[in-house]
Amino acid sequence: MRREEKTGQRTVKNSLFPLSLFGIFLGVLFLMSGIHVGLVVLMNSLGWNELLQTLVPMTYWGLVAMGLTFFTRKKMRDTYEEPLHRLAEGTRKVAEGDFSVYVPTVHTSSRLDYLDVMILDFNKMVEELGSVETLKTDFVSNVSHEMKTPIAVIKNYAELLQTDRGTEEERREYARNIEEAAARLSTLISNILKLNKLENQSIDPDIEDYDLSGQLEMCILQYEELWDKKELELEVDIAERVNVRADRSLMELVWNNLLSNAVKFTEPGGTVTIRQRTAEGQVEVSVTDTGCGMSQESIRHIFDKFYQGDTSHAREGNGLGLALVKRIIDLMNGEITVVSRPGQGSTFTVRLPAADERE
Repeated sequence: MRREEKTGQRTVKNSLFPLSLFGIFLGVLFLMSGIHVGLVVLMNSLGWNELLQTLVPMTYWGLVAMGLTFFTRKKMRDTYEEPLHRLAEGTRKVAEGDFSVYVPTVHTSSRLDYLDVMILDFNKMVEELGSVETLKTDFVSNVSHEMKTPIAVIKNYAELLQTDRGTEEERREYARNIEEAAARLSTLISNILKLNKLENQSIDPDIEDYDLSGQLEMCILQYEELWDKKELELEVDIAERVNVRADRSLMELVWNNLLSNAVKFTEPGGTVTIRQRTAEGQVEVSVTDTGCGMSQESIRHIFDKFYQGDTSHAREGNGLGLALVKRIIDLMNGEITVVSRPGQGSTFTVRLPAADERE
C-alpha cells in the first residue's frame, strides 16, 4: 500500500514507484498471457508444425520481455537517474562557488515524492548560501567603506594642520573634525568587537532585576539636546516603575540605538513617541518616529550586519546598531519587531518578560 506524508501543506509520496505502476505490470502480463493462450489455440487449429509452435511463443515472449525491459529502464531513468544527475551537477556547481543553481523537480507541487522534497531543500539551501555569500561580500565592502571614510578625514585634516595656512579658528575646526572622525572609527571598531563577542557568546549577560522605566527616562534625557536642535516633539507614555530581569548595561545599548535612530531619521519638526506597557507577563516598549520609513526589502534585512537602507551613506551610521540590538534581545529571551512604510515612519517594538514572570 502506498504511504503518503504531509510536509507543511504538501502531500509527499513515500515511494518513487507507486503501487499503480506494479498494477500496470501485472495487468500487462495477464493480458500477454491471454494472448499467448490465444496464439497456442490458433496454431493448433491451423495445424502448424511443432517447430513453429515452439518458435512463435518464444519470439512473442521475447518481444514482451524486451518491451517491459525498455519501459522499466525508461521509467527508472526519468524518475530516478536523471533527477539525481541534475542534482549532482548542481552540487558540483555550488562546490565551485556558483550559487545561481536551480534544479527543477520531477513532479508538480501536488504530486511531490521524497526525491522532489530533497531537490526543493537543495534549492533552498543554495538560495541561503547565496544570501550568506552576498552578506559576506557586503560586509567586507561596508567595513572597508566605513573605515576608509574617517581615515581619509583624519589624513586630510592632519595634512592641513601641518601647513601654515588657515586661521586659528580654522585649525581648531580641523582638530574637531579629526576628533569626530577618530571617535566614529573607535565606535565602529568597538561595535564590531561587541557584536563578535555577542555572536560567539563570549559575553556572559549580568542578569538582574531592575527598573526599566527609570532606565528609559535616563536614556531619553541623554538625547534632550538633539530633540531641541531638530525641534522634535517628544511623546512619552511609560509607567512610573516596571521591573524586568535582564542585563542593565546591554539593554541600555538597545534603547540608545533605537532612540538614536528615531532622532536621526525624523525630519525637523517631526514626532518621536516612546510607549511602555505590561500585558500577559511581558513588558513592551515601542519607539515610533515620523521619519522616512522603510520598504519591505529594507525591513527584511534591517537586522543584518552593515545593512543600510540609505545606500548613499548620506546619514551617519555603520549599520551595526540594529544587529547589536537584535542579538542582545535574543540573549534576553525577548523579541523585537518593526512596522514601517515608506514616508510614514517606523515603529520598533521590544518585548521582554516581566521580572516576576521569569525564573
